[in-house]
Amino acid sequence: MHIEDTSPENNFLHKIGAMPSIKQLSLTGCGLNGTLHTQGFCGLTNLRLLDMSNNNLKGTLPECFYNFTSLENLDLSSNQLSGDVSALKSLTSLVELRLSNNYFKIPSSLEPFFNLSKLKHFHADNNTIYIESEMQPLAPRFQLNLISLSSCGDVGQFPHILFHQHDLRQVYLSNNNFREGFPNWLLNNNANLERLVLAKSSLQGHFELPFLPHTDLSYLDVSENSFYTNLPIDIGEKLPSLSFLNMSKNQFHGSIPSSIGDMNFLEALDLSNNQLSGGLPEHLTMGCFSLTSLALSNNKLQGQMFSSNVNLTKLRKLHLDGNHFSGKIPDSLSNCSFLSTLDLSNNVLSGEIPMWMENMSSLSTLDLSNNELSGDIPRWMGSMSNLEEIVMANNHLEGPFPKEFCHLNDLKLLDLSVNNISGRLPSCFSPLWISQVHLSRNKLEGALTNVFHNSTSLVTLDLSNNHLTGKIPRWIGNLSRLSFLLLNNNHFEGGIPIQLCKLGKLSLIDLSNNNLSGTIPPCLKITALNEISQEYVRYVTDIAQAPSSFSIDEPIEFRVKSMSYSYKGILLTYLSGIDLSCNKLTGPIPPAFSNLKQIESLDLSHNNLSGKIPPQLVGLYRLSYFSVAYNNLSGSTPAWTAQFATFDESSYVGNPLLCGDPLKDCSTSGPSASLLPKASTENGLIDMISFYVTFVVSYVMAILSIACVLYINPYWRQAWFYYVGSISNCCYYFLEDHILPKRLHCGNM
Repeated sequence: MHIEDTSPENNFLHKIGAMPSIKQLSLTGCGLNGTLHTQGFCGLTNLRLLDMSNNNLKGTLPECFYNFTSLENLDLSSNQLSGDVSALKSLTSLVELRLSNNYFKIPSSLEPFFNLSKLKHFHADNNTIYIESEMQPLAPRFQLNLISLSSCGDVGQFPHILFHQHDLRQVYLSNNNFREGFPNWLLNNNANLERLVLAKSSLQGHFELPFLPHTDLSYLDVSENSFYTNLPIDIGEKLPSLSFLNMSKNQFHGSIPSSIGDMNFLEALDLSNNQLSGGLPEHLTMGCFSLTSLALSNNKLQGQMFSSNVNLTKLRKLHLDGNHFSGKIPDSLSNCSFLSTLDLSNNVLSGEIPMWMENMSSLSTLDLSNNELSGDIPRWMGSMSNLEEIVMANNHLEGPFPKEFCHLNDLKLLDLSVNNISGRLPSCFSPLWISQVHLSRNKLEGALTNVFHNSTSLVTLDLSNNHLTGKIPRWIGNLSRLSFLLLNNNHFEGGIPIQLCKLGKLSLIDLSNNNLSGTIPPCLKITALNEISQEYVRYVTDIAQAPSSFSIDEPIEFRVKSMSYSYKGILLTYLSGIDLSCNKLTGPIPPAFSNLKQIESLDLSHNNLSGKIPPQLVGLYRLSYFSVAYNNLSGSTPAWTAQFATFDESSYVGNPLLCGDPLKDCSTSGPSASLLPKASTENGLIDMISFYVTFVVSYVMAILSIACVLYINPYWRQAWFYYVGSISNCCYYFLEDHILPKRLHCGNM
């Protein structure tokens, strides 16, 4: 009887409890609650299969399990059951036992199951395995084919039961804390072992292979451990039948053994995140002709990437990023025509992007960032219709943005930042599914016409540090998923479009260092992503990982306290800020900004804002940076409390009519601008201009007179040069602080 993913009616088990002839009962995912003692199945003593997995059962195992001597398959996984497992010691017919994802406490010797002579498969992942205080003198009567004890805590050593097993075919012991060396004895004792998974299990020391070649092992994963040794030079001879080998995230050093080329069946090899040096053995690139995935990222490999002889025609994923490979992208890679993922980033590659890449029709992810590549971005890339991710940041690429990119309809991520790309962005470039655009620090110019107007999946739009002109387009307000908008350090003019208020998921907006004018829209909404919805946060954080098999963590640069910081990954979900500094904005600071409860950074400095600072801003309890410096603000500063007690004078400097902590006391300050007669203010301004003009002219005439005298008398010339230098420095700083345009300050921030 099978009832899956359906809630049975009340007392269902009590009703079938009167049917002892039932031999199979499957109630997986049926929403069962309570304890096993109350479920009413204890009378079904003829059961051979009982599956109650994926429910909400709690408590301990009932003693009635002693009567289930015919039971061959028991699955209680993914519940909340707890206690010991001694109630199962009489299930002498049991062949497969699944207890994973509960709260059981199981001894490492598996002593409660010693008499289950027919037991072949044992699954107890995500429980607690403990070492008994006394060693068991007896050996178990069973010989397992499969044992899975992953994520069972601080075990401290390999379970004793493993020393008595000689017929194992699959062993899964990842995510434990064994603090031992590689168990080569498992391979010596189990000649039929096919799969061994020991990832993230606190293994350490040397990596020693079995005495004799093990011809049955096809899958070995020892990633994320602490092995500190050279890779065994004879690994290919001792493990010739491997199809999967993952030794990543350890501390292996030395060169890559040439004997790996003897693994003719190897399909996936991952040696990334170690300290391997030297080059890539030619015997590997010729002998491992079955490879579909090769990952050597983040090592110390160097020299030419490949020799001229490469026989990796089945390769689909190649990760060689984070090394010291130099020279050109090798032409021998042209034989890998089935590549879907190519990551050569963070090396020292030079030259142009080779034309043979055009023939890689299956390529969906290309990452060439952080190299020294030069030349134009190839126009033929626009014909690679499967491209979904293009990352070529931090190179020396130049020329125009290819209009042919308008044909990349499936593009999801584009990063060409920190290059020398010039010209206009083509108005036809508006991929429907693109989610991230990073084009900062280039030489792009012209107005944003219809580019990106159909890209409604955009989450990040970074066009900062270019030469873009015109107005900020209104269609940006239609990008409903937009979270990060960076248009700073361009030449945009006009007002801030009111349509930006439609961006309900906006987390960061940086429009600083432009020529924007008008008032600040009071309806701007800013919030941290983690405050929006968990579903949307998952969408944003997963967006760079799909559809490729590796994560492209694109950073976003945001300026705080005159310093640029890069944020990426999960940190982006907590970042929220507004930077409108260094523009020509006028009017008051919107009191509605006090509603932006999640905002962490607010920079309105170097504008022409006037009026009072809204006192309600003190309610922004997450604010870590605040600046309204160099405006025309007046009145009292916000109450020096909560977060605002952390902001010093630099947050308000350049507003002569402001007073209050941390500035001068309002009771001792002069009359505000509103109390001064208009004519008096204007006459004062004229007097100051006259003073400055007179001062500069007199200063220049004095310098010329002194220069003539010093030209005649060398002794006086030497003595006076020192004083002239000192006076010049004083005057320079005076002029810089009071006369030079405010724009110069913004340019040096």
